[in-house]
Amino acid sequence: MPATITHLFRYPIKSMGGHPLEKSTLTAKGIPGDRAWTLKDEERGGIKGGKRFPQLLDMSARFINEPTEQVVSPEVQIILNDGRSVSSSDPQVNETLSAEVGAPVSLWPLLPADQLEHYLRPPMDEGVDPEAYFREVFARTADEPLPDLSVFPEELFIYESSPGTYFDAFPILLMSQASLRHFEQIMLEQGSGSQFDVRRFRPNILVETEESGFPENNWVGRRGEIGTAIIKVEVECPRCVMTTHGFSDLPKDPKIMRHLVKENSGNLGVYLSIEQPGVIAIGDSIRWLD
Repeated sequence: MPATITHLFRYPIKSMGGHPLEKSTLTAKGIPGDRAWTLKDEERGGIKGGKRFPQLLDMSARFINEPTEQVVSPEVQIILNDGRSVSSSDPQVNETLSAEVGAPVSLWPLLPADQLEHYLRPPMDEGVDPEAYFREVFARTADEPLPDLSVFPEELFIYESSPGTYFDAFPILLMSQASLRHFEQIMLEQGSGSQFDVRRFRPNILVETEESGFPENNWVGRRGEIGTAIIKVEVECPRCVMTTHGFSDLPKDPKIMRHLVKENSGNLGVYLSIEQPGVIAIGDSIRWLD
């Protein structure tokens, strides 16, 4: 059955709110300008987002000028939780963001992939139990299984993100409207107040399909053409504690993860890689090639 794009999203700064697009080029590194900036934790080290600083989810960012091949991280205007704004070019931007998140941080554009030290994952603090750490990151209780991280590139155990990018894993996250409807129906039947709002899950591509349940799970391993681009569906997306944070008009809700684990092993959406760059737009459908 066809899967048609209904929404496209871009997030200029990792973990901050983004904005919709009508169409976009799709390159080997995803949508130009997506996660073009990030924060680094000047206290604990490493590239960090909403898992460490949930306050970022209450901020948003827009580019002053569109990214180009020469300038992949152009100036952004950041809207803070109280409505004030600060530019990435402001000499006080690091101090402003540090005050907002309550810890010393610095704002960084994308650096070349060969600057490996910038992307290194800091060592785990001495005495920290790895299982307890991952349960906190993925918001899993003691009786819930942790996600199988072996399906992800080995470099992600060395670097916070693939060098040259600020993505958690792969350049594009795709979700279906069917998955969101599945949870809406479950919430209705159970009388639960949990809100499976798309903003919690931060997809790049949202598609509509006549299938029900979690149709994107069945697409893993498949290749498809969207617009003039060719994509490959790599793996399901294991969800983390970020989906439970409160921001804007959405309350903090640990039950989000309980529902995700029960209904879909803690996953929601799928990661894509790009085999052939091209242009995609709202209204384009995936034409499966295998």
